[in-house]
Amino acid sequence: MSDATQTAIRAYPQHRARRRTPKPFAGIERSTDSTLRSGPDYQAIAASSEFHAIRRKVITFVFPMTALFLLWYLGYVLLAAYRTEFMAQPVFGEINIGLLMGIGQFVSTVLITTAYVRFSERFVDPRIEELRAEVDAAPQQADVDGERR
Repeated sequence: MSDATQTAIRAYPQHRARRRTPKPFAGIERSTDSTLRSGPDYQAIAASSEFHAIRRKVITFVFPMTALFLLWYLGYVLLAAYRTEFMAQPVFGEINIGLLMGIGQFVSTVLITTAYVRFSERFVDPRIEELRAEVDAAPQQADVDGERR
């Protein structure tokens, strides 16, 4: 906002007088007071070394697999666009290299998905469950009445 606009807003105090504090919705008030919050501390979880180790493990699988698939797909598209004579070579009967590579795209998608599910079940999910159990076991902050949520 420009200085002129700020000065104009400050010049009219009735503008500020019209502002009201927000009313609670259905009796629920939001508070920014961290002592009133309950539940997991997501910022602390995100900053933990366990969480970073899990993220690293996922990234080391996902990025190379994504790059591999994108190269495979881009190669297929480029061959189909610029090397049509190669893609049209018959392998047996009316089935040519282009058709086999196109079907290979679907097959590779299923294989990558299956590989990720297995990877996740073996390495990621158990560590997530450990982290979740650790967070659930940590004492939760008490609300105003002293009750745990």
